[in-house]
Amino acid sequence: MPPFDPIQHALSVNRRTFLTQSAYGLGGIALALLQNKLTAATGGALAPSALPPGWSGHLREAHLPIRAKRVIYLCMAGGPSQFETFDWKPQLKALDGQLFPASFTQGQQIAQLQNSVLKARGPFTNFQRHGRAGIEISDLFPHIASVADDLCVIRSMQTEQINHDTAHAFMNTGSIIKGRPSMGSWLLYGLGAETQELPGFIVLNSQGKYGLQPISARQWSSGILPSRFQGIQFQARGDAVHYVGNPDGVCQSTQRQVIDEIRNLNNSLAEQTHDPEIATRIAQYELAFKMQSSVPELTNFKNEPAAMLDLYGIKEPGDGSFASNCLLARRLAERGVRMIQLYHRAWDHHSDLEPGMKTAAKDVDQATAALIKDLKQRGMLEDSLILWGGEFGRTPMGQGTGRDHHILGFSVFMAGGGVKAGTVYGSTDELGYRALENPVNVHDLHATMLALMGVDHRRLNSKYQGLDVRLTGIAGEVVKGLMA
Repeated sequence: MPPFDPIQHALSVNRRTFLTQSAYGLGGIALALLQNKLTAATGGALAPSALPPGWSGHLREAHLPIRAKRVIYLCMAGGPSQFETFDWKPQLKALDGQLFPASFTQGQQIAQLQNSVLKARGPFTNFQRHGRAGIEISDLFPHIASVADDLCVIRSMQTEQINHDTAHAFMNTGSIIKGRPSMGSWLLYGLGAETQELPGFIVLNSQGKYGLQPISARQWSSGILPSRFQGIQFQARGDAVHYVGNPDGVCQSTQRQVIDEIRNLNNSLAEQTHDPEIATRIAQYELAFKMQSSVPELTNFKNEPAAMLDLYGIKEPGDGSFASNCLLARRLAERGVRMIQLYHRAWDHHSDLEPGMKTAAKDVDQATAALIKDLKQRGMLEDSLILWGGEFGRTPMGQGTGRDHHILGFSVFMAGGGVKAGTVYGSTDELGYRALENPVNVHDLHATMLALMGVDHRRLNSKYQGLDVRLTGIAGEVVKGLMA
């Protein structure tokens, strides 16, 4: 296909072609003009560090040393309470049921507790020290506690958004503006993927019994980038991809002929319109054809030994559980997928905090630890970056039988991929209301993750409406204290 020519494209859009081709949408014009800017936006001088073979993104060289090849984001949708996970607050437990000090909350944004009588809610669970560094971890997570020496726990996370959808958008895209690319799309755009048989960015969902929080597909959108960089959602139960097999009477060779003819037609159209979305369409037809053989092999767990299924706590492979998704995530990582995102919807505990936390922790504890152990024994943890956490945390004040949303201090953890293992970074005040020591905001987290992937967050961008759009916006600093 010839290179994109914006002048030729503009000339091709006259009154007659507009009337005959309007079905393709005016959005194609904007996307076509974007095509040549995508490469130009990253075409400056780069550090002399060649990317490994198979990395076919827009960056031709890495900006920084490459420590991680892939990201596995275990997203605890709904916002797990830090007080029952990784931030032990004995003073909060001692204050349980008493009035929460007004000096902490005066003038502060509180989601649903505004103008309410605020009473302290202490953690209902105990904590123990684990690993060589003695990291304090809730008794609800005995399996994760067993890999404490592989964890880098951040107790000083902060975000700007206090409601679920916008907080998810901010955590995933660095913005609440619709149309911004997700972090997985940025990674795929910049670095490409090491697989040609599967999408480079794959999303899986699971859910618990309590605290279900809806997830919008915009959380894995490619936004202003071409749609070939968007995340592809696989089904966690049943066939991972609908209609992945050929219909009755259609053989592989016939399917190949159909794909070839469709490609020829699309190539002809691309020569007329210079629309980058047509290139996406061609690539997606080819990928879909390859997935007819790669996806059934990917999701066939028959070669996984019983001991491996037991390690993850899988009762029935492909049952839609978080455990099955974690094992599938390892198989995706082995096959070169760049970004793997697992949402577990179980953490929105405005009420029923105790049964909700116990159930959700049981859902994810064993499988999370198993994923870390499995990757480690395969030699893959060192170049796989794992992020575990929600879109925000929970208040140290009670809300009925639960906790409200909280943005000024919460906990996540990272593992593998060049992070400083067996450490705790940052801290909150004695009641866990606000991050005091080494606060880390979402832009800082994104900047650090990109740095571990060999990317300078300030130099991975795309022109849009005259602005340089990037994952971290105009903010974000690499947190060196999180890196080994």
